[in-house]
Amino acid sequence: MSAGTKTDLFERGYGSLAGLAVADALGAPAEGSDPATIRKTYGRITDFLTDEPAGTDDTEYAMLTAQILLKYGKELQPEDVAREWTETLIHQQEFQKGGFSEICAVVNLRRGLSAPFSGRYNYEMWSDGAAMRIAPVGVACAGSPEEAARLAAIDASVSHHRDGIYCAQAVAAAVAQAMVADDPETVIEAGLAAMPEDSWSYRTIQRAVAIGRKYVDPFEAIDELYQDVIVPYYVWADMAPEATALAFGLLASARCQYEPAVLAAANLGRDADTIGAIAGAIAGAFQGVQAIRPDWLEKIDTVKGVCIHATRGIRISEIARELVQLAEQS
Repeated sequence: MSAGTKTDLFERGYGSLAGLAVADALGAPAEGSDPATIRKTYGRITDFLTDEPAGTDDTEYAMLTAQILLKYGKELQPEDVAREWTETLIHQQEFQKGGFSEICAVVNLRRGLSAPFSGRYNYEMWSDGAAMRIAPVGVACAGSPEEAARLAAIDASVSHHRDGIYCAQAVAAAVAQAMVADDPETVIEAGLAAMPEDSWSYRTIQRAVAIGRKYVDPFEAIDELYQDVIVPYYVWADMAPEATALAFGLLASARCQYEPAVLAAANLGRDADTIGAIAGAIAGAFQGVQAIRPDWLEKIDTVKGVCIHATRGIRISEIARELVQLAEQS
């Protein structure tokens, strides 16, 4: 791990997890919308749209991922993830605003399937549910994108397969590189390198990045990304190749600068909370927590536990500190 001081690592690790949670809350009201409707309704989203913002299932599954990784370390195996999901989730009856891929995985676990089969036999195995939660793996693997991609595949296998896993690997690798990087291009390239080049995900993210690089302001990239990347004929906007590609396209345009990337994500619509969570985790790791408005941080540091009740009361800053300690052990 070629990183700076321990303080730098904590600032970047906290920036990644808080960056995910803030962007998740910023984008949640615009989920399922489109750029034109958002402009008509809000003008431009520049702040939280509620006095009590909270991360959605994106933030709470990320905290679950972090807790599992902290318990098992980098020797994590698929059966460990399945065991923890089983103990934490199968007795909970409702998952408020929870994603289909995760709920399907919980149902599979209840029926006795374990990872990787709980993810492989999941009709939403290609959703963005693993990509949205995987940032803690990148934080714990600071400077080691290959190791981050390996562990991401293990975590994602409980609920996803193929492109659902590939996108998780891309996000984890990009976060791991962003934790130690000074050049935003290396962050984008680390994400691309983590995926099979012949995959749907790789081709879509590569196309979105090419669009993003044409612009210097991610707000100017929104319409072209929306036109060329989304899959309009599918009823749900939760496809991993789409959401991850849109996030990477905005990051490419913003040069991994936090605030422009996450506000553009909120104003793009589609799966806006997840697009923002992915972009926020990567840009937050690249710039560090100092890039996030203090009033935003104050409002999201304590997890509400609305979707996953066991995460209620978790402090994101403390989870970040523990993950950085795990990274420093490598």
